[in-house]
Amino acid sequence: MHLTRNPICVLVLFLLSVTAARADKVDDYVRSEMNRQHVPGVSIVVLRNEKVIKLKGYGLANIELNVPASPETIYKIGSLSKQFIATGIMLLIEDGKLSLDDHVSQFLEGTPDSWKPITIRHLLTHTSGIVREAPGFDPLKIQSDVDVIKTAYPLPLRFAPGDKWEYCNVGYFTLAEIIHKVSGKPWPDFLNERVFAPLSMSATRTTTMTDLVPNRANGYYWENGKQQNSSIYFALRPSGAFLSNVIDLARWDAALYTDKILKKSSRDQVWTAVKLNNGTTYPYGFGWSVDTVAGHRQFHHGGSLPGFRSEITRFVDNKLTVVVLANSDNANAGLFALGVADFYIPGLIPHRVVTKVDPKIIDGHVGQYQTESSSVVTITREGGKLLIQQGTDGEKRELLPESLTNFFTRENPRVTFIFMKDQTGQEFLVGKLEATDTLRAKKIK
Repeated sequence: MHLTRNPICVLVLFLLSVTAARADKVDDYVRSEMNRQHVPGVSIVVLRNEKVIKLKGYGLANIELNVPASPETIYKIGSLSKQFIATGIMLLIEDGKLSLDDHVSQFLEGTPDSWKPITIRHLLTHTSGIVREAPGFDPLKIQSDVDVIKTAYPLPLRFAPGDKWEYCNVGYFTLAEIIHKVSGKPWPDFLNERVFAPLSMSATRTTTMTDLVPNRANGYYWENGKQQNSSIYFALRPSGAFLSNVIDLARWDAALYTDKILKKSSRDQVWTAVKLNNGTTYPYGFGWSVDTVAGHRQFHHGGSLPGFRSEITRFVDNKLTVVVLANSDNANAGLFALGVADFYIPGLIPHRVVTKVDPKIIDGHVGQYQTESSSVVTITREGGKLLIQQGTDGEKRELLPESLTNFFTRENPRVTFIFMKDQTGQEFLVGKLEATDTLRAKKIK
């Protein structure tokens, strides 16, 4: 039974097709992580071979009204929205109205000279060099996309277009404005007509704080031992524009295996890692991260807005997709998704064992470590716990020992933090995700 059918029928299919043992294990995992991460509500969908095999809500969509989370619960999905903006651009390219190598200055008036080399491809892949956030963005102020974009004009580029990858929300504001200019329609209307309506994604729409939205979840954050209502954005950010639920995102996933919205040639481009000017690649396509987990190809993206976290992860060779939507700043939706996927593709997440380490060894790791970009990683000891904090305002996380030199965190057990010395005796902290370095920092004190 496919996703064009009634969602209730999908639920019946799920109940009939999934073994109770597996369901219990997944449910136990989700509830355990919700408790550990202090997350009030989560909705998930798991698809295999384009069919729903698990569809469920956990906890509360609204604490004050005691409303349970369900598959129909609607969440802010944050930057998961970027794949829809990217799809709108690819549709216009298929229509013959755009090219990936068109320059942004063709569509926006008054762009500075530094923006002249920037192409649509640069915007899609976060390689433009434009600052991450426009200084004129105000979450409490409703203003046009182009007015927000223009506030970034006076700022220098952070690097030459194509030289590096650096996440950039302004780029997706700009892509939305290009959709508007080229299609002649507001970008929300264009995407609704060309993507959401054809797929019966009736719950997916732009974020609003004034319209009545049935089944809308409230957002929260955990602080000082209790849940708090999150802050609210009145501004609509194209970089994180949409509300949705797991049922609609399941329909979206099913469409990505077909030519219903985008042709295969377009989808292949969307999921191709960007090539930088120096010939190397970075694992990001057009609104999607493209990498591997334990040898399994993964296309994925997360999203965050105050009070909400989201993740869609597609293991394309396994034809398995997991979507997680949560109503808390504290939720690690990516970890939720991988943890659920691990029940269906065993071995995705290493099952690590904590060992005992002499406290004197732990004391030797305490200090400050500086990265090549001059950011500081601080290692402290509180009682018998070794803690890591990245930056001055990063969250402190416990480092759990696997050996005298190798540590990991419960938040991301895929990363190994290794304390080592070079031939001169200089101490380093290296973070490794499988074979890739995610962190290299020199001890400075």
